[in-house]
Amino acid sequence: MNDDRFPGLHRRGFLAATTGAATALALTGCGGSDETATSDGAPRRGGRLRAAFAGGGASETLDPHLASLFADAARAKALFDKLADFGADLSARPRLAERWEPDKTLDRWQVTLRKAVFHDGKPVTAEDVLYSYRRIADPEQAFRAKASLEPIDLDASRATGERTIEFVLKRPTAEFPNVLAAFGAYVVPENATEFDDRPIGSGPFRFVSFAPGRSAVFRRFDDHWDGAPLLDEIEFVVANEESARVNALLGGQVEYAHELNPTTARAHEGGGQIEIVRLRNSAMQAFCMKTDRAPFDDKRVREAFFLIADRQELVDGALSGAGEIGNDLFGKGYEYYAADLPQRAQDLDRARALLKQAGAENLKVTLDTSAVAAGFTEAAGIFRDQAAKAGVTIDVRMGSKDSYWSDILDGGTLCCYRSGAMPVEAHISQRLLTDSTTNATKWRHKDFDALYQQAQSTRDRTERAAVYGRMQRRLYTEGGFLVWGFADWIIGTSRSVKGVETKAPANTLDWARFDRVWLA
Repeated sequence: MNDDRFPGLHRRGFLAATTGAATALALTGCGGSDETATSDGAPRRGGRLRAAFAGGGASETLDPHLASLFADAARAKALFDKLADFGADLSARPRLAERWEPDKTLDRWQVTLRKAVFHDGKPVTAEDVLYSYRRIADPEQAFRAKASLEPIDLDASRATGERTIEFVLKRPTAEFPNVLAAFGAYVVPENATEFDDRPIGSGPFRFVSFAPGRSAVFRRFDDHWDGAPLLDEIEFVVANEESARVNALLGGQVEYAHELNPTTARAHEGGGQIEIVRLRNSAMQAFCMKTDRAPFDDKRVREAFFLIADRQELVDGALSGAGEIGNDLFGKGYEYYAADLPQRAQDLDRARALLKQAGAENLKVTLDTSAVAAGFTEAAGIFRDQAAKAGVTIDVRMGSKDSYWSDILDGGTLCCYRSGAMPVEAHISQRLLTDSTTNATKWRHKDFDALYQQAQSTRDRTERAAVYGRMQRRLYTEGGFLVWGFADWIIGTSRSVKGVETKAPANTLDWARFDRVWLA
């Protein structure tokens, strides 16, 4: 393999993955097993699958509590387990937790662990779980799941047996299983502090080698509680540029390429050389209006902006058609999503009338955007042109890729925004309550906060869903998120790769689920 044949693979990190000891396996197709594919296409065991992800350079770590990139999450999922994870509809599914049960007031939960062992053969215990959660919650550290674990009183929580835990919560929390499934809430052995040399988890693969910014190799763990993977090994290869991942896939250097762009997908879909997998509803695409300042402190102006948007034009232009239109609410297709609300369509006459009522004729507003996420700059340009038809002048301001997310949290009035998959409840609690730490729309209403607390105090799921429905109707009418679309997450695989789940938004249980994949 050289730069002339594969011009995209110029990063030293990727090339290093196929040198030295790794070369023999990496350059012999899917070697490592003498088993052959079954004639009927049924799952078969054996082989090494090589998966290309964008990485984080020399600072990469296998510490699962520090996972922030998709590559980190995929590696953590292979090595470690969580108590729960999210299904395709973003409802919590048991993993290391065999079951959970609340008390009548929803502020104490009993969690029973299934019988599982770490890679060194030691059982996964309640003390391991409590150690892991207390480590994540350490005020001196910046671990990813810290905010998600906030409802738990970890000082009061205790092990009631080797595999049973009583979690004491600070307040009633009907959606407590979402906490157990939180991004980064992995269980590690008690007292574990080092993870890059020889990490021990309870996941479906065990550690073989790790070169930060280059590659990681893991081998099948035969004693995994959910059954041993079909693959012998999984190798995670770093290729930061999309062109590098595509060329590696086309050239046979990898069998799985994460995060492809819509243009690549269109060029190869149905072409026969590689398979394109679209993970629907993976990323909300929106404009964020700050509701605490002019002009968006007037709900008539916010409604006008809802009606200015031609959502299909935004999906076609900014996402190259790789997605579906939104309806100004987060979580399309997810548990509790208010799918009964009518689909909003562009209505420029009504938008002009609302602006006139609000005294905002000839409105001028600045839209902050950045190349920090795919489609942001395109969406800003398209929406600027749509707004002009309603008499609104939008000045598009380009921001720094490095500081965009912190810049737009409190600054400006209108900005481009996106979000990955999370439960509707988590979106509300993290972004739409008065004390939410990432409240970019500055939506602060005590009666809305009270509805959230009512939902969290309601045991009956149907009654709880009705409360979430009321909250979403309010947001649909006068909220600050103009949700115009939901982007597909696009993955490419070789035709030999089977078992990749197609109904799994990025960061859910069945995304990057390499323990269920096989090589035909």
